[in-house]
Amino acid sequence: MQVPVIVGPTGIGKSDLAYRLALALDGEIVVADSKQVYQRLDIATNKPSREQRARVRYHMIDFIDPAYGFNAAQYVQGARAAIADIATRGRTAIVEGGTMLYVDALCDGFSLTGVPPNPELRSELAALDLSALRERLLALDADPGVELQNPVRMIRAIEILRAAGPPLRRLRTRTPPPWDALRIGLTAPIEVIDRMLDERSRQQVERGLVSETRSALAAGVPESASVLTGIGYADTLVHIHGDLTLEELPLAMARSNRRYARRQLRWWRHDPRVRWFEIEPDPLPAILNYVKGAA
Repeated sequence: MQVPVIVGPTGIGKSDLAYRLALALDGEIVVADSKQVYQRLDIATNKPSREQRARVRYHMIDFIDPAYGFNAAQYVQGARAAIADIATRGRTAIVEGGTMLYVDALCDGFSLTGVPPNPELRSELAALDLSALRERLLALDADPGVELQNPVRMIRAIEILRAAGPPLRRLRTRTPPPWDALRIGLTAPIEVIDRMLDERSRQQVERGLVSETRSALAAGVPESASVLTGIGYADTLVHIHGDLTLEELPLAMARSNRRYARRQLRWWRHDPRVRWFEIEPDPLPAILNYVKGAA
């Protein structure tokens, strides 16, 4: 079975393409995004609209309280179950990719090298002594299989476990799914992507991003919650603390998004399995032909 997997930089239109592809193929969308799993926080996570969700069924979206954590292992378990369920009902599963680790783990199985560095976490852990670091690691995984006298290896193990979930030994051997990922990449000139991100950031602020963030804090979601450390919300927290004006907020968000978009492009450009399509002119007809030809 072939499963279309839409990848590409943030803000380029993956959500809209996945939605239109689902309408054309009688499909359902499995979202691969580490922030869209959280409830209530919709604006900076770029969740689909109510109208889209009324016409197409979405999976792995909007089901975790933002005060709680969620990792890639939990995602893969849920997403693979969703894809299997969609197939048994005779419909087409379409993966809409955003978070690189989630897409990689879902389509190929886990890889220790697939977990990106987390500079903030590394700085926090580097300040701990060896005993405290060991205690932190063993609380996550009682048998991590790393040298417990080596702080560098322990810090990397904690970094991986926080992102992917335990046990660490499971991540040393990839277990691919029982289907083939048909990777479809959306691309555009970088200056076009930048303009799209500028406009999206402005619109998100106008739609009430600050109010949404304040409401989450008032409901007890800690500032350290995963969803609030994401692009958009992290910038909004800086604004709420008085270190960024409302006029500066969308500019800061756009800068963060530009860096992330370039990181995504570098990640997927190295994968020869991705078939790339320019967003102009409308790539849907060509993508439909590609998907049907690969079936």
